[in-house]
Amino acid sequence: MLVKMELNSAKAELINGFFETYLTINESEEAELMEEIKQLDKQESEQIFKLPNSWREKGIAEGIQKEKKQTALEMLREGLSVELIAKVTKLSPNEIEDLRDTL
Repeated sequence: MLVKMELNSAKAELINGFFETYLTINESEEAELMEEIKQLDKQESEQIFKLPNSWREKGIAEGIQKEKKQTALEMLREGLSVELIAKVTKLSPNEIEDLRDTL
């Protein structure tokens, strides 16, 4: 709806920020929204993904965590200590021990 209103970027970000803060959606609603976005034409869907949103932040955080765990796994394979891995990756020793159990 924000895209179709053709608001300037400042107004769109303000309204989007309100929705992100006060009107959070659950996983099924998010899946439904993603299906609706897929139905839009390419230009409209690209504009939606330019808006700041919690999905992007969530995806970035998950990607960072995944990268840290991958790095920790590689360090474990090289035989480095849990303490050093924790210091470098900022993962907790418990998280690293759990990763070690997967090797």
